[in-house]
Amino acid sequence: MRRSLKGILAVASIGVLMSGGSLTAQSTPVKNIVLVHGAFADGSSWSKVIPLLQSKGFHVTSVGIPLTSFADDVAATKRAIAAEDGSVILVGHSYGGLVITEAGNDPKVVGLVYVAAFAPDANQTIAEISKPFPPPPGLTKVKPLTDGFILLSPEGIETAFAQDLTKEEKALLVSVQPQTSGSIFEAKPTTAAWHSKPSWYIVASNDNMIAPEQEKSMAKQINATATALPSSHVAMLSHPKEVAEVIEDAAAGKK
Repeated sequence: MRRSLKGILAVASIGVLMSGGSLTAQSTPVKNIVLVHGAFADGSSWSKVIPLLQSKGFHVTSVGIPLTSFADDVAATKRAIAAEDGSVILVGHSYGGLVITEAGNDPKVVGLVYVAAFAPDANQTIAEISKPFPPPPGLTKVKPLTDGFILLSPEGIETAFAQDLTKEEKALLVSVQPQTSGSIFEAKPTTAAWHSKPSWYIVASNDNMIAPEQEKSMAKQINATATALPSSHVAMLSHPKEVAEVIEDAAAGKK
């Protein structure tokens, strides 16, 4: 027996809702992209991805999170989301994944993109979810400052954070590196947005800051559409075209 188009659409809608997906993300392309950088970096880490997305007509905002505390970073991201006119794809790199896991619960957010990023569940810290995996080389390159803040050494940026960038690009990352509060690595999201929002994950196969095995495991845990790139930790700088394409897929709801 033939089923009416109306009936088919109704069943499809119910299926999407039951699977925790977003009808808005799947049926209507999203034009607003909010980018969240990670620790040891600033908003300029998205400098190569932004023009690629803008050329496709996206409205792009790179949030300059202060890295002073998890609460401050989430608040800054929520302010950026609130300023957008319409639905948002929220993108996080590294520690930025923890931030979007919390801030992504905002009803404006219809999709999450993790770029070599941490994707904890509720009440999990970065340290806790990293225990089962081999310690990445970059952890030995972190140096303490006063008041609980830390920096990644120039050697750490050159050999572990961005080893596949040019000498000039590495030098720029060293110069613009902000001070990062060590407290962020013990922060816990209250609710993990990836439970209710569709997710995409970029695995950096040559990552020396997060074990690639851990990235693959996190992508699987959050049921993300995963893409592997032969990249250092900063995939958005070494492979901006591919990263932009994944964000475009998320905006189109392409799984």
